[in-house]
Amino acid sequence: MIVMGVRTEIMNKTLFNFCLKLQDLTASETGQDLVEYAMLVALVAFGATASLKTLGTGVSHVFTNISSTLGSAS
Repeated sequence: MIVMGVRTEIMNKTLFNFCLKLQDLTASETGQDLVEYAMLVALVAFGATASLKTLGTGVSHVFTNISSTLGSAS
C-alpha cells in the first residue's frame, strides 16, 4: 500500500509539472513574432506570384507585337 502511495505521489507531481510547463508554453509569446513574419513573407510571395503571372502575359504580348511588326517590315 505504501508503494502505491509513493507511486501515486510521483505521478501527481509529474502530472502537475507537465501542466505547469504546458501553461508556460501557451502563455509564452516568444514565437509570435516569427509566425507573424512568416505570414507576412507568405503574403508577399503570393502577391508577387499573382502579379508576375499578369506581368508575364503582358510582356509576352509586347514581344509578340514587336516580332510581328519586325516580320511585316522585312
